[in-house]
Amino acid sequence: MRQKGHIFDGFVILVFLLSVSTITKATEGKDGFKQCEHIVKQWASSSLDLEVKNDKHVLQNLLFFLHVPRTGGRTYFHCFLKKLYASSLECPRSYDKLRIDPRKPKCRLLVTHDDYSMMNKLHKDETSVVTILRNPIDRVFSAYEFSVEVAARFLVHPNLTSATKMSGRLRSKNTISTLDIWPWKYLVPWMREDLFARREAREQNGHSVVTSTNPYDMKEMVMPLHEYINNPIARDIIHNGATFQVAGLANNSYLTEAHDVRHCALKYQSLGDYVLKVAKKRLDDMLYVGLTENHKESATMFANVVGTQAISQFTGSTSHGDHTAKNSSEQGSSLLESDFDTTYHHSNSTYQKPNQISAADQGEATKENMTAGKLMDAYESCISNLWKTQSERRINSLKKIDPANFTKEGRRQVSEALLQEITSLNHLDVELYKYAQTIFANQHKRMLVNKVVTNQLDSDFDDSYRAFSWEAICIAISVVFVALFAVLFVTAKRRTSKLKL
Repeated sequence: MRQKGHIFDGFVILVFLLSVSTITKATEGKDGFKQCEHIVKQWASSSLDLEVKNDKHVLQNLLFFLHVPRTGGRTYFHCFLKKLYASSLECPRSYDKLRIDPRKPKCRLLVTHDDYSMMNKLHKDETSVVTILRNPIDRVFSAYEFSVEVAARFLVHPNLTSATKMSGRLRSKNTISTLDIWPWKYLVPWMREDLFARREAREQNGHSVVTSTNPYDMKEMVMPLHEYINNPIARDIIHNGATFQVAGLANNSYLTEAHDVRHCALKYQSLGDYVLKVAKKRLDDMLYVGLTENHKESATMFANVVGTQAISQFTGSTSHGDHTAKNSSEQGSSLLESDFDTTYHHSNSTYQKPNQISAADQGEATKENMTAGKLMDAYESCISNLWKTQSERRINSLKKIDPANFTKEGRRQVSEALLQEITSLNHLDVELYKYAQTIFANQHKRMLVNKVVTNQLDSDFDDSYRAFSWEAICIAISVVFVALFAVLFVTAKRRTSKLKL
């Protein structure tokens, strides 16, 4: 009896402890949510209060290209911006942390993977922001494929230790590689380690037979896509990455409160709505928002909205600007891909308002009397060569993990359930992309209206010019006839006078 009593007492104590634990966790959870809600709301409120004072449709002195990874931003840089802005006008770039060189007062172009918090280091009223967004599912696919592609290049080494040492030696030579660029500085080493581990496992098993035909689920060769998207690293960097980057909350943000806000938004899904609201406001304030999927239309819009204004600014300022010599451009070479990076080691400095642009500092486009149409022609030629080079490099890299060759056809083998999971994990990016599509449509309408107005003005000018030309010709002819008549009259009068004599 006594033993049964002890057992019963122990059971009661256990139930009591479990109840206390449950109540404690519930209380902590409630308090934790309230604390997080306060942190996120405070950040969102202060962020939404920052309004753009100048006309957002007008290109300001500094153009900040907020490059969301895997959206095609590199082609815009090489094939648009490099033709509009001379190298001497580019701000020193670092895809992890920007280090503005105070010796470059005429900095007019900033292209970086840094998030919107970069604006804290710039004069907001002197800066125009542009960006490109991509369908979230396609962006996740592209991030996964690129992580594998770059990591696979290291498989020429016999083991991971050798690959790591070699990359360390190369990076110490004052150059920029993909491993220095956010977010690849986190994603590529992770994938590289995984590829070597799977290769060693195949060697230990004595065979390399791959049973799957789905390149996104070849676990013998490469981390399957479903493992990739559920890894904490991907959840922290990839999923909803565009929303966090546009909101200024990436894991390399300049904001001191960014870590806490991101942590709370990731922990409590409902708080993500505040982040989404801020990101939407950021897009509203931008000069241009492109869409990767609407490639041709986006490029045309960029040429008309950004390109024409840049050309106008530079050609206008050179009519009375100084003629100083062109500054030299410090260019760092990329070891793993043709990323456009420059190596600088200066301390952070505040952005200086640019001086007037000299003739020597004009970009290639303005020197050639470029128009939006000519800029588009140059762009099409440029991307053709760029894409060809990238495609060849991609093919060569993926040969090292054959048959895991990523193609559009291969993506069709991914199950609908996995696609739905990716969509769910990126619910904020899905909503932001829909919002960007609306902005894009409005930009397109505004561009067409501006074109109609411009064409009408040109037409009115041409009509006026033609009317003026005909009027001038008629007057000129009348003057000639009058002058001729006067000459004939005077001549006839002289002859008559001689006859009288």
